[in-house]
Amino acid sequence: METTLVENLPEVTAAGVLIKAIIILAVISAIAGFGTFIERKVLAFMQRRLGPMHVGPYGLLQLAADGIKLFTKEDIVPQNANKFIFMIAPIITAATAFIALAAVPVFPDFTIPSWIPLLGGTFVPSIAADLNIGILFVLGMMASGLYGPLLAGMSQANKWGIIGAARTAVQFLSYEVVTGLSILAPIMLVGSLSFVDFNNAQAGGIGSWLIWQQPVAFVLFLIAGFAETNRTPFDLLEHEAEVVSGYATEYSGMRWGMFFIGEYANMITISIIAAIVFLGGYSEGGLGWLTIVMKVGFFFFLMLWVRAAWPHVRPDQLMWLCWKVLMPIAVINVVITGIVMMV
Repeated sequence: METTLVENLPEVTAAGVLIKAIIILAVISAIAGFGTFIERKVLAFMQRRLGPMHVGPYGLLQLAADGIKLFTKEDIVPQNANKFIFMIAPIITAATAFIALAAVPVFPDFTIPSWIPLLGGTFVPSIAADLNIGILFVLGMMASGLYGPLLAGMSQANKWGIIGAARTAVQFLSYEVVTGLSILAPIMLVGSLSFVDFNNAQAGGIGSWLIWQQPVAFVLFLIAGFAETNRTPFDLLEHEAEVVSGYATEYSGMRWGMFFIGEYANMITISIIAAIVFLGGYSEGGLGWLTIVMKVGFFFFLMLWVRAAWPHVRPDQLMWLCWKVLMPIAVINVVITGIVMMV
């Protein structure tokens, strides 16, 4: 299977990268929107109800109805809010989520057919930005996304938004530590921060997957990934069990929707990272990209499953779990990995 390795770099042009970026924006946005429908159907099935059923056959047009509603809703900016920060915060959340996808192999390489005018023969790489520090870049951009909910809550003139902003800072900063430490042990084993190197290191098949060597790191990364993406049981930012909506209390229309497009894009990013770093990537078994699609689909479904089955936690329980349980385990795992490598 062709991937963006060093020998392919001369073929990568600005036009190819631009086309890749447009594809990522279009496809991931569509998947994020469709993910809301899938989530509602999965939750309904697990809770023994029907979910969306009235708009279109089996509720399939509910997604279009929701999209029309978001685009046509009045864009309200409260009178006492800091208008500039209030308006730019959702853009930060969505932009950082999509920028993080630039260094992730989202779709396979392909070359545009030569019969297409202007763009014919253009090579479109699997990774828009094939960085040798890919994992560091992706985690850094996802961490930058905390500024969206943080600024959104702080820009509002109500205590619920400010409390949501405080929860944002506490939760995201805490779990960034666990995310970094959990991924550090696999990085030590592979000796690289490049997703291509992680994929190649597990090219020997299922037996060479890093999950067998780093099961603790895998579990820690998944737990931290739930907190990173603001998913149940760690959805304290917008906490749907409360009457208000945390940092998004005063948002409406498409600005509200951009927060959740960013959330679903981050869910896809976390799923891709877990699939590439721990579950063999996209080259084993001869099935290529079909395997990573199945792995990403599994992790996406797992996030929905946990939401249906697991209760919310309190902020103090969240911090206790992070600082007193997960972080010490992650540090011990890194130390043990280092000792084993030296021996």
